[in-house]
Amino acid sequence: MNMELLIQYVTYLLMAVGVLAFLVGVIVQVIKELPWLRNIPTSVVTLVISLILCPVSVIIACQYFKIVILWYYVFASFIAAFIVYLVASGGWERISEMWNRTKYNKK
Repeated sequence: MNMELLIQYVTYLLMAVGVLAFLVGVIVQVIKELPWLRNIPTSVVTLVISLILCPVSVIIACQYFKIVILWYYVFASFIAAFIVYLVASGGWERISEMWNRTKYNKK
């Protein structure tokens, strides 16, 4: 595998994680105020949505590109769901925390 192809695949992977994290964030914002979900912590809802959305998106992508669905694709999607969860639940806070650590205050 040449380096150009590897960089292209990594770019696609990062793009997919970003899109999935955005979708998880939107879905969580919409459903977190439902009456039966109010008592559940938002991070748990985010994790469950991520664990549902990632395998479904892999299955949809395999169907669209006419790829045979293998067991390790689904297994890898569950691992990727934790990465999507981390990005969707704490991505902005971590960036904000790094920005605040630099002590940049424009006054």
